[in-house]
Amino acid sequence: MTFKRVVVTGMGALTPIGNTVTEYWQGLVNGVSGCAPITKFDAEKFRTRFACEIKGFDVNNFIPRQEARKMDPFTQYAIVAADEAIKDSGLDLDKINKNKVGVIWGSGIGGLKTFEEEMIYFGKGDGTPKINPFFIPKMIADSASGQISIRHGFRGPNYVTVSACSSANNAIIDAFNYIRLGRINVCVSGGSEAAVTIASVGGFTAMRAMSERNDDPSTASRPYDKDRDGFVVGEGAGSIILEEYEHAKARGARIYAELIGGGFSSDAYHITAPHPEGYGALLSMQDALEDANIKPEEVDYINTHGTSTPIGDPQELKAIVDLFGEHAYKMNISSTKSMTGHLLGGAGAIEAVASILALEHQIVPPTINCFTPDPEIDSKLNLTFNKAQNREMNIVLSNGFGFGGHNATVIFRKI
Repeated sequence: MTFKRVVVTGMGALTPIGNTVTEYWQGLVNGVSGCAPITKFDAEKFRTRFACEIKGFDVNNFIPRQEARKMDPFTQYAIVAADEAIKDSGLDLDKINKNKVGVIWGSGIGGLKTFEEEMIYFGKGDGTPKINPFFIPKMIADSASGQISIRHGFRGPNYVTVSACSSANNAIIDAFNYIRLGRINVCVSGGSEAAVTIASVGGFTAMRAMSERNDDPSTASRPYDKDRDGFVVGEGAGSIILEEYEHAKARGARIYAELIGGGFSSDAYHITAPHPEGYGALLSMQDALEDANIKPEEVDYINTHGTSTPIGDPQELKAIVDLFGEHAYKMNISSTKSMTGHLLGGAGAIEAVASILALEHQIVPPTINCFTPDPEIDSKLNLTFNKAQNREMNIVLSNGFGFGGHNATVIFRKI
């Protein structure tokens, strides 16, 4: 069968380095670190006392207070990013067929803060279950897509994908498939996470997965640096409006890029560690290239998963070299998590936005905080260290990998 073309007509972002797409892009090209001491709770006794929090954000500027109280922060973030993307798309919500508009979102954890607060409150009581009646609808991950749908009256497919840190890429690919199969015309997609919480920071530090560079948090997220010691948790949301090409063209929409392929794989190896040879990462990228019907040498830039962990970073780069061969040394590669931290289930969404903006502006955002490149990493790779680079680009690829061995890759093309 002939698939329909799918394009990006709107974007939204709420990130640790900018609360709009414009601010986010400025933070990326200027190499801004979003990492600072934690303000959301008292982290004094934690081994890790910093994170990439969003800054200067007041939800009541976007959602009425009474409504916001019924939502976990991850849902609030989702609504704000989705609203920006919808507005940016120029969609006339009074004229489009809302039965053909879906919302497919990603979140790796969902309402962790809500769950945490309710259990702490319960633990301080006499054992009587005095639970907030909104506890369950605030906590469940699908509340994000549900609330976006209710807010705008979108009646197409509506759900949240949960595949750890590949969740947003998974959601974007699902949205892509619904549109190219002709099931819907438009889909609001992306991902969000609000995991700067006691349980999250405590849990990840117990695993020894997070950086403990408390003396210099702004440089703690340092993918590919010899002295990297773990990831930095981030929070926020990213959203893209995916639209069937002819539908977008008929209404005179601004088109940022075309989504041309998506790939999946499983490491089938370990619950938290990536495959030691990067085999799952290779399969995901290979599947995406085949889906897009392009050759490896057509890719100009890869936005890596690149979390700043000692074990994860080299495996992904090994997979890139194994798959792309000599072309791996001709591409730009960078990890924007060096600036935003790791948004977990929302990471793929803000990285998709970064990839699309890179195509639009023909600028590769940098991997910051590299002071001593890891000697175990191939020095011939252009990892775009510390400073953005101008480059002609036609195709960009973005990776997202997660605990459980979940891998998802998306590919965008300039249009």
